[in-house]
Amino acid sequence: MSSQSTRVCFVPCPSVDGSIRPPGSKSITNRAMICAALAVGESRLSGVLDSEDTQVMVQAWKQLGLNIDWDRDRNELRIEGCGGVLPNGKSDIFVANSGTTIRFLVAALAACHGEFTFDGVARMRERPIEDLLLGLQQLGADVKSIHPTNTNCPPVRLIANGLNGGEANVAGNVSSQFLSGLMMAAPYARTPVKLTVEGELVSKPYVEMTASVMRSFGCTVEQTKVGGYQIEAPRRYSGCGYAIEPDASAASYFFAAAAITGGRARVENLSKDALQGDVGFVEVLKKMGSNVAYGANWIEVQGRASHGIDIDMNAVSDTVQTLAAVALFAQGPTRIRGVAHNRHKETDRISDLATELRKLGAIVEEFKDGLEITPAALRSATLETYHDHRMAMSLSLVGLRIPDVWILNPRCTEKTYPKYFEEMGRFIGQSAIYD
Repeated sequence: MSSQSTRVCFVPCPSVDGSIRPPGSKSITNRAMICAALAVGESRLSGVLDSEDTQVMVQAWKQLGLNIDWDRDRNELRIEGCGGVLPNGKSDIFVANSGTTIRFLVAALAACHGEFTFDGVARMRERPIEDLLLGLQQLGADVKSIHPTNTNCPPVRLIANGLNGGEANVAGNVSSQFLSGLMMAAPYARTPVKLTVEGELVSKPYVEMTASVMRSFGCTVEQTKVGGYQIEAPRRYSGCGYAIEPDASAASYFFAAAAITGGRARVENLSKDALQGDVGFVEVLKKMGSNVAYGANWIEVQGRASHGIDIDMNAVSDTVQTLAAVALFAQGPTRIRGVAHNRHKETDRISDLATELRKLGAIVEEFKDGLEITPAALRSATLETYHDHRMAMSLSLVGLRIPDVWILNPRCTEKTYPKYFEEMGRFIGQSAIYD
C-alpha cells in the first residue's frame, strides 16, 4: 500500500474458497506484554501482532527502561521483566488511539513507583477512562485525569507509589478493559484485592481471557459468588514462553467473505476452544444460514448467510461491523442488540456505522444499544472510516458483491492488521485497487 493512497476497493468476485492464518491477537498480545513486563525473569512471546496498538505498548515499556528484543520477521518478542521495579520511573507516554495500552498501562504502573503522564491522539481524549481511575483510587493510587474540560477522559497523570489492595468497585457497562487492567495489576498490590463489578459486564469473554493469560504467567484469579473477582497479593508474575493465538476478530472478515459470496473460508490455528470470545462470530453466521465446521486446529465457514436475525452481540461486540456487512446481503432485517458500549470505541460504532450503511442504500434504524439493518437495493459509494480500523475492514467486504465501494483512509487498518487489504486480496484471488 502506498503511503499516498487515500482510498481502496475490491472488484466483485465469485465465491471465495481459501484458507488463511491471520496475524496474532491484539488483545492477547497486549495482555501478555503487561504480564511479561511485570514478571520476574525473561519471557518469550510467539505469534506477536505487529501493529500500531502493539507498537505503542512496546515503545512505552522501552521508555520505562525494559530490555525488549522484537524479531518482526519471526513474530517473536523477548522481554526481560522488571519484577515490578521500573528501571525508569519517570516518563510521558504516548498511546496513540490504543485503548488497551492506556487502560492496561495506567493500572500496571500504578502498582509500581514513579511519575507518569499518558496521552494520545484527539480521539483518545474523547474515550472514557474515569471508571478505571476510580477503581485505582479505591486501591490507593494517586491518579487523575488532567483533561482541561472532561475528567472522564485522558490525558492522565499518575504518581505511583504501589497499590494498597483491598476492595474496589468497577463499572462494567462501558469497557471490560477497566476490569482487565485492574486484574492484571492486582497481584502487585500490598494486600489481596477484591474487585466488584457494578452493573452488566460488557464483553465478558475478554475478562476470561485476561484471567487465562494471568494464569499462564503464574498468578490466579478467583471469581466470587456475586460475580466479582478475587486476586491474591502480593504475588509476582514469572517469565515464561507464551504462544499467542491468531486474532479472532481479524478472522471474522474472512468468515464473512464466505458468508457474503456463498463460498468457503477456513482459518488455521484457531479452534472452538480459543481464548478469544470472537470465535463465536461463526455461530452468528450459522444462525443466518451458513455452515460451520470445527477441527482440532481450524474453523471453517461455508455457504451464504441467507436470512437476517435478532441477536445480542454483547459478548462479540468487535464483530458488529462485520455482521453489518453480512446483513446487507441477507433476506429480511438484522437487529443487533446489547452493544451500547460500542459508541465509546475508536469511533461511535453505532451511529457512524449507520451513516455509512445508508450511503450504500440500506435502511437502518439506530437504537441506544444497537441498530436494525434492513437490506435494500445496494449501490456504489465512497465510505468514511472515521480512523477506525474495523470500519475499514468490515465495509470493504461489501465490495465483494457491489462494484465501486471505495474505502477511505485504508492505512487506518495499521492499528491491528497492517496487511489486511493485501491478505484479503490474496484470499479472494485478486489485488485490492488503490487510488
